[in-house]
Amino acid sequence: MLTIGCHLSAAKGFAQMGRDAVSIGANTFQYFTRNPRGSKARAIDEADVAALLKIMEENHFGKLVAHAPYTLNACSADPHLREFARETLRDDLHRMEYLPGNYYNFHPGSHVGQGAETGIQEIAEALNEILWPEQQTTVLLETMAGKGSEVGRSFSELREILDRVELQDKMGVCLDTCHVSDGGYDIIHNLDGVLEEFDRIIGMDRLKALHINDSMNPPGSHKDRHARIGEGEIGLEAIARVVCHPQLKGLPMELETPNDLAGYAREIALLRAQENG
Repeated sequence: MLTIGCHLSAAKGFAQMGRDAVSIGANTFQYFTRNPRGSKARAIDEADVAALLKIMEENHFGKLVAHAPYTLNACSADPHLREFARETLRDDLHRMEYLPGNYYNFHPGSHVGQGAETGIQEIAEALNEILWPEQQTTVLLETMAGKGSEVGRSFSELREILDRVELQDKMGVCLDTCHVSDGGYDIIHNLDGVLEEFDRIIGMDRLKALHINDSMNPPGSHKDRHARIGEGEIGLEAIARVVCHPQLKGLPMELETPNDLAGYAREIALLRAQENG
C-alpha cells in the first residue's frame, strides 16, 4: 500500500493534521515547522503531539516529513542570513525530537553569485555545526529545479554536500518530481535511467521521501512551478510510474500540488487507483 499524503496546514496543531490526513485517505503528511515565509514557530504542546502519535499508530502511518521555511538560505552571501538559517535549523531539529524518527526536509539554498562550490561548502558547514549524534531525525536535502543560483540542481551537487557532512547517518535526500523534471532529468520517458543515475551518484539508500508534483513547465525549464497531478507537463502516466515503481513504493510520498483538502483527497484516490490498476 502506498504511503501517501500531502502538505497540511500546521496552524490548527498536530492532532488536527492527523485527523485531516485520515479524512482524505492519507497515511503520512508534510507540514511546515513554522511560518514558511517567516521565522515564528508555535510553542510545542506535548498533549497535542501525543494525540497525533496515537492517530498515527491507530492508522498505520508512515514517516512524516517536516519542511523548513522557504526563507532559509544556509549559503547566503550575507553572514547574518546564514546565521539565521543555522539557528532556525537548529531550533527545528530540537523541536523534531518530540516526533522522533521522522524526516526534516529543506531546500539547500542559493549561492547568490558566490559559486556552487562556495554554496556547497557553506551548507555542509552549517549541517556539521547543528547535527548531533543522538538526534532521532533524518535531515533531507531536496532536489532542486535549478532556477537562479540554487544549489542542489543536480544529483552531483547533492552528493558533494553529503560527502562533506560528518554525521552521515543523519542525512538523506527527498526527490521532487517537478524539480527533477524541470532540472532536466527525464522521468517521463526514462525513469529507470534517472533512478540508476541517482543510485550511481548518491545511492538509493539515501532516498528517504518524495514530493509528488506535476509541473507547469516542460522538462529542463528550470522554473519550479507545481501543477495538479495529470494537469501538467509530466502527466498522470509518468507520475503513476513513479508512485508504483518497486524501488520507491515504500517511501513516504507527499503531494505539494495547488489544492485544498478535497483536491488532495481526489489526487490520493487517483494515485491509489493507479497502484491497484
